[in-house]
Amino acid sequence: MKFIHTSDLHLGKRLNEFSLIEDQRYILKRILDIVLAEKADGLIIAGDIYDRQVPSAESVQLLDWFLTELAGYKVPVFAVSGNHDSAERIAFGSRLMNGRGIYLSPVYQGKTEKIVLQDSFGPVNLYLLPFIRPSVVRHALEEENLEILSWQDAAEAAVSRMEINPEERNLLVAHQFVTGASRCESEEFMVGGIDRVDGSVFSVFDYVALGHIHSPQHIGRETVRYCGTPLKYSFSEAEQKKSVTVVELQEKGMVRLRTIPLKPLHDLRKIRGTYLEVTVRSFYEGSNTDDYLQITLTDEEDVPDGMQRLRVIYPNLMRLEYDNRRTRESRSVEQVQEVEKRSGMELFEEFYELQNNQPMSEQQKKFARDLFREIQEKE
Repeated sequence: MKFIHTSDLHLGKRLNEFSLIEDQRYILKRILDIVLAEKADGLIIAGDIYDRQVPSAESVQLLDWFLTELAGYKVPVFAVSGNHDSAERIAFGSRLMNGRGIYLSPVYQGKTEKIVLQDSFGPVNLYLLPFIRPSVVRHALEEENLEILSWQDAAEAAVSRMEINPEERNLLVAHQFVTGASRCESEEFMVGGIDRVDGSVFSVFDYVALGHIHSPQHIGRETVRYCGTPLKYSFSEAEQKKSVTVVELQEKGMVRLRTIPLKPLHDLRKIRGTYLEVTVRSFYEGSNTDDYLQITLTDEEDVPDGMQRLRVIYPNLMRLEYDNRRTRESRSVEQVQEVEKRSGMELFEEFYELQNNQPMSEQQKKFARDLFREIQEKE
């Protein structure tokens, strides 16, 4: 059984005030072409379908077009809500759409949606787990009086309540931060990494289709995988190659993985040099000057109206920066001033979170404050 794994569409996203809706429409068409060319048995969307919990009208229309096209070709879709989505809005109409092969994760209420598929090797059990927080799981299971304090507790509680037959093939679609994943600037994260979940909690699954992290990567074993975003959503991703992951489940224990690259309508790139260097024809000739660009000028003096002048050549210039003696000194001063503004207690709390991947408890804070006060009184 073959699936195309994608995630983090972030429909409706704006980057540096540029709308990416046409770029997203273009890349969804490419994904549709891949699904059809591969004769896939289903498309997986592992969360963050929209960029905002209240999506724009044009992003809703784009998703409507995409799902309608897939349903028309009788390609099942298996999608979960992410942290950028509203779980309630994603779940709206899900029971009606099930009849057309569009499976959307319901709001988590203690039970995970399970879809059973069949091929020549037998059943494939596919589980749709939306993005969950400890508070969500604690509320859903409040009658059991469980102590669900951490994200790890929440994931373990959710997985333990799934009806899983280890003798059959099991596939999980989820949107969580698994320990060991490397992040990009465009992702939301929690200080100290308290939202991390250890990958061992998913050991019972033959393949875990993850969303949330924008860089394609596997965590631990090859079959616990983030496919990454279909487009670059920050300049920290400029050097990445975006793709979709093709997942082929054969007999139990056999999973074949490969990636298919995605070529965007506009690439997102970085350019660096002096103003004269980046504006000479030999520099940009043969390149796509319509790409989304960050240009870093190394001139010691700012170029008057630099952004507008550069957009004559590079119309989709998103960000203009300078790297020279003045900016380097300014960054250094800002960093020192930022630290100097903080109290010793604030710096200690930050250090504790970095070291322990969790914030200090109120009892620990009280102990540290008393200790700081005692030290200050002796000075």
